[in-house]
Amino acid sequence: MLPQISNSQARKLFMLKQGLCDNPALKQDKTSLLGLIERMGFVQIDSINTVERAHHMILFSRNQTYRKENFSSLLENDRALFENWTHDASVIPTAFYPYWQHRFILTEERLLERWRKWRREGFEDSFAAILEHVQVNGPTMSRDMKTPEKNSADKKKNQGWWDWHPSKTALEFLWRTGALSVDRREGFQKVYDLTGRVIPQSHQASDIDPDLYLDWSCRSALDRLGFATAGELAAFWDGVKPAEAKKWCDSQLGQGLIEVEVHAADGSNPRKVYAYENLLDQLEDLQPVPKRVRVLSPFDPLIRDRKRTERLFDFHYRIEVFVPEAKRQYGYYVFPLLEGEKLIGRIDMKRQGQSLVVKGLWLEPKVKASAGRLKAIEAELDRVRRFVNVENILYENSYLKEAV
Repeated sequence: MLPQISNSQARKLFMLKQGLCDNPALKQDKTSLLGLIERMGFVQIDSINTVERAHHMILFSRNQTYRKENFSSLLENDRALFENWTHDASVIPTAFYPYWQHRFILTEERLLERWRKWRREGFEDSFAAILEHVQVNGPTMSRDMKTPEKNSADKKKNQGWWDWHPSKTALEFLWRTGALSVDRREGFQKVYDLTGRVIPQSHQASDIDPDLYLDWSCRSALDRLGFATAGELAAFWDGVKPAEAKKWCDSQLGQGLIEVEVHAADGSNPRKVYAYENLLDQLEDLQPVPKRVRVLSPFDPLIRDRKRTERLFDFHYRIEVFVPEAKRQYGYYVFPLLEGEKLIGRIDMKRQGQSLVVKGLWLEPKVKASAGRLKAIEAELDRVRRFVNVENILYENSYLKEAV
């Protein structure tokens, strides 16, 4: 029989790895913020800004003393963080940049194959001109390169990423493949510069071969997940294939890696996963999870893998921004609610003027709307209100006002 990990142990372990067991009120400076991001691996960024940008919400949920200016300083001044791609656009510790240099080679082959089919023609012809422009003129935005469309009819045709102007596609390609880096953002628009002028030279010289890249990808993912299937390891950075991760796992069994069974929240059959041998020694001493209620970003790493979220937390979550309004079950951009080690519900809210407007609150079927719990939710909403710097909380209907 394989070693067993209870559902509660699994949740606490995963939360520990992702910084959610830390004291959320402990004063955080730039050094500790960087340490947190390195432990997490990366922080996803997203353009939707209903309350606050996703990366700020992710980091605030772990520490209420988080300061956006510390994040910006680490990224834009200290260059201790850089922006590129994991499974999506993310901010990543620059200490990991050498591994991205190998990843850029893989990305170039994959993107050329895909984008030649889906993007407008001509983007490859722009590479040399784009690089020369950035070399001479310095940090560049896509609007600096775009040639105006001939007429309004042409403009109407441009309705999505698949129809980007060739120069915009070229900029994005050169960023995704390492020739350019994001120097900063203005109004959330990327400002690109030559990588040599953004990434410190000390992080650019390492030669990472495919075997070393695979080993790092799997080990660093397991460090941040605590336990995982081969598919979950591959998906963490989205830089290796599941079959490659499976081959790596099998090669490491008996050499520091073991198989264990993790119990599901709904009582279904345990799932066989991989873990480090020393994991079993950690299970009895797992630190308690802070009991307070916390609002999570829809892009929080705790819930990014929706299937894993359902197994560990018995919580079904889907973001509904692309679902027609009439067909949405909850709302456009709904935030999960974490209480201790349990996901207890979700809340629909937005920042509007000087108010945090609460549009809907849904607790999970077995979660009671006790006075203490509702007070804890209200306390978290007030922390969010202060973080996004608005004056009050407004409830869109009387039911919500009475409930919270």
